[in-house]
Amino acid sequence: MVDSNPISAADAIEFDRDAKPNILFIFADDWGWGDLSCHRHPYVKTPNIDRLAREGTDFHRFTVASGVCSPSRTAVMTGHFPARHNIDGHFAWVPSNAKRNMPDWLDPSAVTLPRLLQSGGYKTAHFGKWHLSNDMIPDSPTPAEYGYDRYGAFNCSGEQMPVHEDANETIAFIESAHTDDQPFFVNLWIHEPHTPFHVIPKYRWRFRELGLSEADEIYAAVLSHADDRIGEVLDVLDRLNLTDETLVVFSSDNGPARGSANSKLELSYDTATGAGFGIGAAKGITAGRKGYKASLFEGGINVPFIVRWPGKVAAGQSDESAMLSGVDLLPTFCDVAGVELPADYQPDGVSQVSALKGEANSGRSKPLFWKFASRWPPRANHPHHWASYCVVHDKWKLLTNEDASYVELYDIVDDPYEATDLKESQPDAVASLSRQLQEWKTTLPDSPSPELFSKLRSE
Repeated sequence: MVDSNPISAADAIEFDRDAKPNILFIFADDWGWGDLSCHRHPYVKTPNIDRLAREGTDFHRFTVASGVCSPSRTAVMTGHFPARHNIDGHFAWVPSNAKRNMPDWLDPSAVTLPRLLQSGGYKTAHFGKWHLSNDMIPDSPTPAEYGYDRYGAFNCSGEQMPVHEDANETIAFIESAHTDDQPFFVNLWIHEPHTPFHVIPKYRWRFRELGLSEADEIYAAVLSHADDRIGEVLDVLDRLNLTDETLVVFSSDNGPARGSANSKLELSYDTATGAGFGIGAAKGITAGRKGYKASLFEGGINVPFIVRWPGKVAAGQSDESAMLSGVDLLPTFCDVAGVELPADYQPDGVSQVSALKGEANSGRSKPLFWKFASRWPPRANHPHHWASYCVVHDKWKLLTNEDASYVELYDIVDDPYEATDLKESQPDAVASLSRQLQEWKTTLPDSPSPELFSKLRSE
């Protein structure tokens, strides 16, 4: 755990503590929409996340800003489509970033969610996965440079926090903020169920009598372990009488990973988190949505989004109409916190406080855009991983390949499973969305700033 320069009690005294709810944002890694028992998974048990659903609202139409990790997290941090930062894929080692026309880290001078909340008197922290740089880039900025008073992280420069210490660190931070009588914002960005699977035997034991394959048992075990840690954090909110004062959100950075049909169950090693089982144990499900991680179809971007905010968000409800996005989290959390956005900052997201309170309709006033490097033509074993661009506006979703020579169109409101391609019967919708997408492309930068390049590029 690392302290930077926390706001002192004297600095925070001008803020109205009673009007500022705490915010706990739990962001999983590769957790599929179907990987919850409250979403009817056939054998995975997630009683603590299910508790959030019972005590809050389960929003079915939330999408993240990418089918992979780093751009999805960029959208949360900045309120921008990640392509505005030239972040279209995951941060890797320097040659890979350079080859893909990416920076080596997110610009620390960008407007960020934690820095805005700091300005509103919040004590801020990040525990768990970072991946807005990479542990293999030692000169990349630490999370402290983006507005966190305290952090413990992996997939970042410096010391790598053990993946299973996330809940303990979060609990200690909450207790400290409570003692100081400061509102808090904390990211609990858990590792599960990303590879490697760092499974603990006692969690596999929970599933020993179900007749599962070894891979399925491992996958269930890591989800169960993550759910237990989430439960420990929820319990401390109860113990400190903070439950009614805290907005809690559970979500995932993208859909579940899947290996090829012949992927073997074997150990793999990650430089940030260590050894564990590899892609052969990735058994996440999308509950019928097309595609998996790295797809712009709903299986890759439509993920769990469960919100508990007692007295503000309805308990025990499912919302199947409100269309929410990862870029909306910054303006939404700032709205909740009473923090005004800078006058010269233009988010791509919008505040969704009214949607959280059940006042939303099925549409949006602003379109959503995606950019992701995908292979064309489609591969037989990855039939839904060909789209390089996507736009959603009103009820329509348009996907295109890299040069827009092929498109598909869906009524994403009435057909959330993308079963019927309507491009032939709705040419006007195709033309309108194609124009919007082309106009958006012209606003994107050609390349990242050299200020965001590691010194390793010149070695």
